[in-house]
Amino acid sequence: MGLLVVGSVAFDSVETPFGQAEEVLGGSATYFSTSASYFTDVSLVAVVGEDFPDKHMNFLKMRGIDTRGLERAKGKTFRWQGRYGYDLNEAHTLKTELNVFQHFRPKLPDEYKDAEVVFLANIDPDLQRDVLKQVKSPKVVAADTMNFWIESKKESLLETLRSVDILIINDSEARQLTGEPNLVKAARLIESHGPRTVIVKRGEHGVLMFNGNSVFSAPAYPLEAVFDPTGAGDTFAGGFMGYLSNIRDFSEPGMRKAIVMGSVMASFNVEDFSLNRIRSLEFVEIEVRYREFKRLSHFEDI
Repeated sequence: MGLLVVGSVAFDSVETPFGQAEEVLGGSATYFSTSASYFTDVSLVAVVGEDFPDKHMNFLKMRGIDTRGLERAKGKTFRWQGRYGYDLNEAHTLKTELNVFQHFRPKLPDEYKDAEVVFLANIDPDLQRDVLKQVKSPKVVAADTMNFWIESKKESLLETLRSVDILIINDSEARQLTGEPNLVKAARLIESHGPRTVIVKRGEHGVLMFNGNSVFSAPAYPLEAVFDPTGAGDTFAGGFMGYLSNIRDFSEPGMRKAIVMGSVMASFNVEDFSLNRIRSLEFVEIEVRYREFKRLSHFEDI
């Protein structure tokens, strides 16, 4: 069961208290598809400019990612520049240059239209619905969003949510979308708009999953060295959706395991800038850290 992702591929320039990186590979769909590729076949739909180097394209292909949906358009690739202080949960955007991404209109290759599992990264909600019109009969649709779309296109986003099974969102966005400071109440309100599962990312505080009357909490992995949190949420989503696509189990127990797997992948991502840590990752490292996650949260009954 392959996985289709539609989102952005970008160049990032990032500064943290621990270093900086200039014009490195980034973008929501890049982090997502690289993470998911450790578990399943991934088809990528995005756009890059004429300046996108072959080395990056070769990296995606080396990971087994199907890039037939990665359009190369005339102009420059999307760029983002940001800075983090010691509170690594908050990114300060310094500059955004949409470039070719400004006119991106996703067009799925015919081979992608039979996708059974679809992930809509944090693009314009109008475009998210356009993608869903092109997919024939997906079994599971998951989506992400961001504060910009909540502020500027809330009604369109709510319309998109009616066609979404799983929403992945961070805690501040959940509060912003609902106007509800309590995350439990916020998640329930989001569920009332369509998604049967709401996953709330909480940075260093872990992840909460709301599914009907059930709540699941997973911790963040305690790391001694965190260099760059850019893309951690997209890496989490890629690990989560990639693992689900692999096991073909969208029950709550299956999603609980996938939550931890997504957290594992995100914990590796923040250990270096860009995708540098994920590039060198061996699957045995993923298995070892998954078991460490399990031990972190294990306790005996009274």
